Parts: sequence; structure tokens; C-alpha cells
Amino acid sequence: MSSSPGIKSREHVDMVYISIETAIALASVLGNVLVVVVVCVNRALRNTTFCFIVSLAVADIAVGVLVIPLAIIISLGFSTQFYTCLFLSCLLLIITQSSILSLLAIAIDRYLRVKIPTRYCIIVTQGRAYVAVCLCWILSFLTGLVPMIGWNNRDAQANHSSSSEIVCKFTTVIRMDYMVYFNFFGWVVVPLTIMIALYAEIFRVIRRQLNRRAEATCDGDRYYRKELKLAKSLALVVFLFAVCWLPIHIINCIDFFCSKCYLPKFATYIGIFMSHVNSALNPLVYAFRIKRFRVTLVQITRRCMLCKSTEPTPCPTSTPAITEKVDANL
Repeated sequence: MSSSPGIKSREHVDMVYISIETAIALASVLGNVLVVVVVCVNRALRNTTFCFIVSLAVADIAVGVLVIPLAIIISLGFSTQFYTCLFLSCLLLIITQSSILSLLAIAIDRYLRVKIPTRYCIIVTQGRAYVAVCLCWILSFLTGLVPMIGWNNRDAQANHSSSSEIVCKFTTVIRMDYMVYFNFFGWVVVPLTIMIALYAEIFRVIRRQLNRRAEATCDGDRYYRKELKLAKSLALVVFLFAVCWLPIHIINCIDFFCSKCYLPKFATYIGIFMSHVNSALNPLVYAFRIKRFRVTLVQITRRCMLCKSTEPTPCPTSTPAITEKVDANL
């Protein structure tokens, strides 16, 4: 007996979905592993800003290694116990939250650098940067695991015993009011709003300082021009995050506030794809926008893939001046 057209169509959609997600996962892992390697190889990039960028890269690697495979498994609707499915779904939320908190930490770091440039190195030390990264990840785990302590759809599965199995779907175990009110409004909209305000202030301060030095050539002018270039690159990372993640959250809001509204399945898939693609875009921004990162990446590529020797990255023997530190970032 031949298979029904509906089953064949479903299998085709699943294969397309899995193929696209696999390609995104590979690109995300490869690109962000290179980010970590570049920062490790080039000592000039081992500063507080790139400490947070590495944290973001680790979160993006986790997207490729954990989130996308889990998303594929959950989309196929395998059968498991309720809390097993809930924990797997919470892992997706933890990684997402770590990304946005790392972006917020980067924005705060750049704000302090232009707002208090003379005291920045005293206040923002490498040790404090490591503590901030740890706090970002701890907070991500705490907020992502909230459904595990009760804010979930367990009541909707009351007719199932604790040992019975369910078809594992994200919306089956995660409550939509949690996704909209707590996750989106509380931990996406608020941090994004703060980041937009911080970058707006960063650009205002830099423009004001550059206007004051318009008729003079000095180290301060060079410092703020370099800061402006890096701030634009990092603001682009935030912009791409917002563009890639807002669609899936908007779909969740429509589903929650307008349960009778029709949402085509492909719209949900596009929203999921865009949220995952974001993890593969950040390395491209660094490579095309940050010169020192791009140079180091080219050197690594020539050495590892083309078997060519590279010139060592020059490292200053004395403590660099404030403008030289900015050059290292760019």
C-alpha cells in the first residue's frame, strides 16, 4: 500500500527543515570557534570587551551544538516524560538569555569606556570582566529554569501521571504567558531598550568630543574616532540580534493575545530559522568590521588551511598609551 500524500509532504518539510538547521549549526559552530581562536591567538584582543565577545561566541557555539539539535528533536515530536521535555526546552531559553545578557554587558563596557576614559582601566579590570561574564551565565540559568519550578503547562497535562510519556513539543510544556510577559517583555525588550539607550548615549558623547576637537589633531581625537568605529560594529551586532529574534517573539505574542488568529506553519519556521541564523552572523560582523580581528583571522586561515607561515602578531613591550589600546581593538 502506498504512502499518503500528506505523509510524504510532511517528511519533505521535515527534511528541508533539518537540512537548513544543520547548515546553520555548522556555520555557527565553525564561525564562533574561529572567534574564540582569534582572541586566544592575538594577545592585543584579550581585553574586557573581547572577554564579553568570547562569552557571546560561546553562547552561539552552544546554539549550534545544543539548541539547534534540540530544536530538531523537539520539532519531530518524540515521546518522553513531561519534565524531560521541559528541561530540554529550558536549555533553549538559557542559551538565548546568555546571548542577550552578553550583548548588554558589551554595551555597558563600551559606555564606560567613552564616558569615563581616564578611569575606565581602573574600574573595568579583567577580573571584574570575568565576574560579569559568570553573573551573566548564572542569571541566564536562573531565568531560563523558571518553568522548571512551576511556571509550565503541567496543569494542562493533569490527566497524565508523572511517569507517563507525552509528545515533546515546546508549546506543550512551556506556557505562552511565561514566554510573552517574562521572557520577551522582561528579558528581551528591557535589555534591548537599555542597549539602544546606551549606544545612543555613546554616539552622542563621541560626536560631542569629536566636534570639540574638530580643529585640532590630538590623541583624544584619534581615540574617539576609533571608539566610534568599534561602537558602530557592536551596535550592528545588537541590531542583527533584534532583527533575528523579534519575529519569533512577535509570533508568540500573536499566538498568546489572539488565539483565533491564523499563523501559517512556515511563518513559525522562518522565525525559528532567523533566531538561529543570528548565531552565524556575529563572526561575519567581526571579520568585516574589526580590522585587527580580520588580520588575525586571515593569518590563521593561511597557516591552517593553506599551510603558509604567518608573521607573528606584534606585541608592544611597554604599556601602551590610551590611543594604542584602541588601535589594538580595531
